[in-house]
Amino acid sequence: MKASYNGIAVPTDGQPIEYANGTFTVPDHPIIPFIEGDGTGRDIWRASQRVFDAAVEKAYGGKRGVKWFEVLAGEKAYRQTQNWLPDDTVSATMDFRVSIKGPLTTPVGGGIRSLNVALRQLMDLYQCVRPVKYYAGGPSPVKHPEQLDVVIFRENTEDIYAGIEFREGTPEAAKFIAFVNDEMLKGTKKKIRLDSGVGVKPISITGSKRLVRAAIAFALKEGRKTVTLVHKGNIQKFTEGAFREWGYEVATQEFREQTVTERESWILGNVEANPALTAEENAALIEPGIEFAAKEFGESVVAEVKAVLASIGKTHGNGQWKQKVLVNDRIADSIFQQIIIRPSDYSVLATTNLNGYYISDAAAAQVGGLGIAPGANIGDGYAVFEATHGTAPKYADKDVINPGSVILSGVMLFDFLGWTEAARLIESSMEKTIAQKFVTYDFERSMVGATKAKTSEFASRMIENMS
Repeated sequence: MKASYNGIAVPTDGQPIEYANGTFTVPDHPIIPFIEGDGTGRDIWRASQRVFDAAVEKAYGGKRGVKWFEVLAGEKAYRQTQNWLPDDTVSATMDFRVSIKGPLTTPVGGGIRSLNVALRQLMDLYQCVRPVKYYAGGPSPVKHPEQLDVVIFRENTEDIYAGIEFREGTPEAAKFIAFVNDEMLKGTKKKIRLDSGVGVKPISITGSKRLVRAAIAFALKEGRKTVTLVHKGNIQKFTEGAFREWGYEVATQEFREQTVTERESWILGNVEANPALTAEENAALIEPGIEFAAKEFGESVVAEVKAVLASIGKTHGNGQWKQKVLVNDRIADSIFQQIIIRPSDYSVLATTNLNGYYISDAAAAQVGGLGIAPGANIGDGYAVFEATHGTAPKYADKDVINPGSVILSGVMLFDFLGWTEAARLIESSMEKTIAQKFVTYDFERSMVGATKAKTSEFASRMIENMS
């Protein structure tokens, strides 16, 4: 740990957050690095920091306080160091373990493809956690936005975000295509067109299981009743489909006493409804049309029924399974419809990287948009909380943008630290401010009778509402 990073001195009146044996130790005055962000990030950070400091002061009366420490990334870093993501910034976020950031520009024309992705991969922040819920009074395109309250756990290091791809027409692409066509697809009718750009989509057991493990642990800790594995396994059987299979393995092997799969719940429920049911009759109920399937398939389903009843009949039967966390799965395209027409059926979603990105933004649209969509990137020993929207450079330094995404990311940060009193103060004051219809332009244009507030004014009203 150094006395300064990027030439900026570390606060001397704070202490670093420590991590050992899977546990964070948070001092009363932790040093927390922040990246203000590019474009509108400057306005947003100024407003957000005022809200954070006011909530901590209100909650703890000076006994606790964050010692904010700026580190450089994005345009500000490039202007000062000619580097979009200086090594000192990565070192500081790792040395102090917990940090928060505004939106960052993705450099165009070379270099790091995405600063956000770079941070995630360098620190192995494998969980992208995106809570989505409605704050009363806010605008929404659906009739009952209050029914949506989900936390999305998106795998954060693999899938197409691994960044393994080759441009069409390059020697690398030609070599890759020749290998696949001539070796891997030899003797088949499948071929990659020679004029293709190509990418690799890695989905590993390690990456999948640790993500699902975190999602189930969160559901148990927070008292949430379902964890849904979201995938496109009907088409991509050995990547997305494998994610589903490995997710169920985590549930049934590592959390056996606390979970029940949807299919197991059907088997147990059928027996409760009719204790005299045979295994064959149960199999026909969970697989309609089984009599028309191959004999081997029918036998495998009957064996599955018998195995479930033998292994968890005593621990999960007689209605006990209804008190467990239900683990189910849904096809990725289906979940977009499901969170609109049946939002209350879903609580925690565990998903692969790209699908998680789409679903997070689609869910946020139901509760007011990305302007109030918080996020966190969490790994073993590290956490970076962040705005989930872009930099909106045309609005930069105009004091008009919604600071909600960073402010609610701060709520996640304080909950992560165990400073729940400050977190609830911020969250309740934001809901009160929205209910008063004192909102920034993105909300005001969709709300009848609303007052359009500046970024700084919205923060000031939030601070007033804390009392």
